[in-house]
Amino acid sequence: MKKTKIIYWIFTGLVAALLGFGSIFDAISAQEAVDYVTRLGYPAYLVPFLGVAKLLGIFAILIPGYPRLKEWAYAGLIFDLVGAMYSHFSRGDAPANWLPILLPILLVAGSYGYYHKLQKARDSENLPQMSLSGN
Repeated sequence: MKKTKIIYWIFTGLVAALLGFGSIFDAISAQEAVDYVTRLGYPAYLVPFLGVAKLLGIFAILIPGYPRLKEWAYAGLIFDLVGAMYSHFSRGDAPANWLPILLPILLVAGSYGYYHKLQKARDSENLPQMSLSGN
């Protein structure tokens, strides 16, 4: 379980760093973030909303407990990333513009997969022992 936990935190830490850094720029509507999103055809007012939503998702996967919230957070992060990739496809952008989005998608998928491996390991360790006395 120790190896699984280390791999989980590597994936999750990389997700938090990679997506968190960009989310801060989105949340404060940095000009680069606004330019990027508006070039894809979206309104500028969407930028801070996406930034705050991603930051909340990152916090949700970092905070222990709250398994249902984590599921929604992972889903939201994947929706955001797949939506960004689709937006590039729709514009006919070159692979150089959308291919880098695969890295955070893979990191989120790795974090999610190892989160479930940890949950399964914890659940198997906490199985109730059958008592011979019937209690």
